[in-house]
Amino acid sequence: MAVKRPTPGQLDEVALSLGIHLSESQLASYNQLLQANFDAYDVIDALPDYVPRVTYPRTPGYRPSAEENRYGAWYVKTEVKGAPTGKLAGKTVALKDNVCLAGVPMMNGASTLEGYVPDVDATIVTRLLDAGATIVGKATCEYFCFSGGSHTSSPAPVHNPRRAGYSAGGSSSGSAALVAAGEVDLAIGGDQGGSIRMPASYCGVYGMKPTHGLVPYTGVMPIELTIDHTGPMSATVADNALMLEVLAGPDGLDPRQYAEQTSKPYADLMKEGARGLRIGVVREGFGWPQSQAASDDKVREAANRLTDLGAKVSEVSIPMHKLGPAIWLPIAAEGATQQMMKDNGHGFNWKGLYVTGMIDFHAGWRERADELSETLKITMVLGEYFIKHYRGHFYAKAQNLSRQLKLAYDTALSDYDLLLMPTLPLTATPLPEAGAPLEEVITRAFEMLPNTCPFDVTGHPAMNVPCGMIEGLPVGMMLIGRHWDEATIYRAAWAFEQSADWTTL
Repeated sequence: MAVKRPTPGQLDEVALSLGIHLSESQLASYNQLLQANFDAYDVIDALPDYVPRVTYPRTPGYRPSAEENRYGAWYVKTEVKGAPTGKLAGKTVALKDNVCLAGVPMMNGASTLEGYVPDVDATIVTRLLDAGATIVGKATCEYFCFSGGSHTSSPAPVHNPRRAGYSAGGSSSGSAALVAAGEVDLAIGGDQGGSIRMPASYCGVYGMKPTHGLVPYTGVMPIELTIDHTGPMSATVADNALMLEVLAGPDGLDPRQYAEQTSKPYADLMKEGARGLRIGVVREGFGWPQSQAASDDKVREAANRLTDLGAKVSEVSIPMHKLGPAIWLPIAAEGATQQMMKDNGHGFNWKGLYVTGMIDFHAGWRERADELSETLKITMVLGEYFIKHYRGHFYAKAQNLSRQLKLAYDTALSDYDLLLMPTLPLTATPLPEAGAPLEEVITRAFEMLPNTCPFDVTGHPAMNVPCGMIEGLPVGMMLIGRHWDEATIYRAAWAFEQSADWTTL
């Protein structure tokens, strides 16, 4: 099929949108000169796309009934059986619904994407199946993943299995809820501002945001290339470590994988335990305006337990940590507005796998923008204001400052093996009721991210470790390591997990 040729009027409209004014004779010349270029586009249009083959059989699955979906955490249930043997043989996995699973619907929590069916498997899907896992469905996530709460998914919120009516956290809300409820062994989450670690903390599961680039993002719907992460969520440290062994390593299709780092035997290395580890408790990670004193205290108690386990724990000050959320904001707001929304998800200027069907389907949001979640709309308005009126200046400056922020953490990590702070400043909050004021909807979506989001821009690995309960709701301790040193995080996390039942602390 030939691409549609523009009329002279359409060419003139495009030129004017770029500030180019053409005379009638120039317009006629442009139209004539461009015909050979349109012929080249015809050649591209006629060629089959060059994408990885889908190898494991599957069915489209089904939308579960309310009886099967107690927490609203499932989007689609299906069954895709992997290899008969492997590291994950016998393990069930839920995929966050921003991950492409060919032939199975993908909504990414968004009404505007409902009806989209990918034609490719994400690299992490193939790796899970090759390792013997069985994928049992797609987990609900927040509207295009833009919320730290679980109240923004279309069509309904995800409830925390620990307490009905409370947030499961976001944006990997369904992934955390399904693991916490024991409905799956493992889940995939995504993290651009804390979206693995925030729901892991609220629900009380283990969630690892790996080093930026360790796990290929290929076939996962992007938000912003420099902060896109995907990684494992699990009920135990051992499962988390084993899952990361399967997921990690270059695939040749993701430019985020700028360093040739390969998987390590995390599940074996972690058994060295915490003895001798130098752990810095970051002073600035406590005492945010929204912090709960009891939650901060619970994390300090967890740090003391690591001392009892043989770690050398002391306080460290990293003043620039307090600037982390401000540095993250322009990158997330302007970057996501430009790449995920205006550029239809994938954007331009990078080499890797482009999921063209997703680009085409997602572009329809423009005609339905009023349907977008309030959290996404307000972020887009902010991002577009600064793109339009400040030319991307603050996005660029924030990217420069992110290197300074990384240096601040690296400097501390030259004296310590790990950094420690609360994953979140508070425990799970009540879900806003239908029709809640906009102020409540927005506050409940973003109030929990000051400690998590800085490590998305610096790329350091960071993991939520459940470390206690307050009135029946989990508290999370975050461990942060040097780039590519997930193994040391697992050492401390495993030792802590083995020392006590965290639900009794």
